[in-house]
Amino acid sequence: MNIQENISLKKHNTFGIDAKASRFTSIESVSELREIIVNEANIFILSGGSNLLLTKDLDSLVLHINTKGIDIIEETNTHVFVKAQAGENWHEFVLWCIEHNFGGLENLSLIPGNVGTSPIQNIGAYGVEIKDTFHKLKAIEIATGNRKIFDASECNFGYRNSVFKNELKGKYIITSVIFKLTKKNHNLNYSYGAIQSELEKRKVLNPTIKDISDCVIDIRNSKLPNPKEIGNSGSFFKNPVISISKFQELKNKHQTIPSYKISKTEVKVPAGWLIEQCGFKGKRFGDAGVHSKQSLVLVNYGNATGQEIYALAQNIQKKVSSTFGIPLEIEVNII
Repeated sequence: MNIQENISLKKHNTFGIDAKASRFTSIESVSELREIIVNEANIFILSGGSNLLLTKDLDSLVLHINTKGIDIIEETNTHVFVKAQAGENWHEFVLWCIEHNFGGLENLSLIPGNVGTSPIQNIGAYGVEIKDTFHKLKAIEIATGNRKIFDASECNFGYRNSVFKNELKGKYIITSVIFKLTKKNHNLNYSYGAIQSELEKRKVLNPTIKDISDCVIDIRNSKLPNPKEIGNSGSFFKNPVISISKFQELKNKHQTIPSYKISKTEVKVPAGWLIEQCGFKGKRFGDAGVHSKQSLVLVNYGNATGQEIYALAQNIQKKVSSTFGIPLEIEVNII
């Protein structure tokens, strides 16, 4: 095990923030991980670095989870249970599933990050969330080094949320995740407008899971910046959920405000629309800015600090709150 000192984390976070780790090591196996957490009191877990904004240097041992492996652990006539190690790149895992004609994750193509962090955030896109195919995960309790298996009910999944962002935050390290995927008669979800119109443009009448994935990849590439080209963490804010009565009140003042009904009493309002209406779309403040095609995405044009990006996020929150009376919740982990 090679522990390095005073290491830049710039290439280990998709925002490209040049924060430093006082100590750093790459974890290649679960046994290595257990050995370290038993002997080290001050650790910081870093996976794909895709849902993270570093606003300071880390005076701790940073563990970069780099465990690999994808295995089929059980099959029936209709379903397959696939286990992926935490360090597997999420998009590459999705493509592996599609290549094997395993359905359920195709709408989640091209989401940055690794498999191990996907349940923490309950990542979702285009009408699909992790919880829809999640079966179980394995984790290690940091305080004891003991292993534990969590099923879906124990994860307490919500919109971009789970037990690991709340009462169990910082208490467990996810080591692998098992998904229950379809082998045939896939339940395709392409009702989301952008996917439907993309399929129509391609003249695809009977889409496969690969067709859905290809559409999602093209849509995301057209709207979202590539973290390898410009630093970002995808959607920075959650889409706020408000009461229908609150929405009607806003509709009277802002006639074009869009919404998506999620229950008989609540609707979801696109945070990107709110931010754009407040004049932030495409605006740049030094090297920190708001993406020109998607206001939900904050970007690092090169040398922005985490503090500068966070300050921009706070300014956006204040303006949206004063204009619409809607609090915007940050989706990215601020460190």
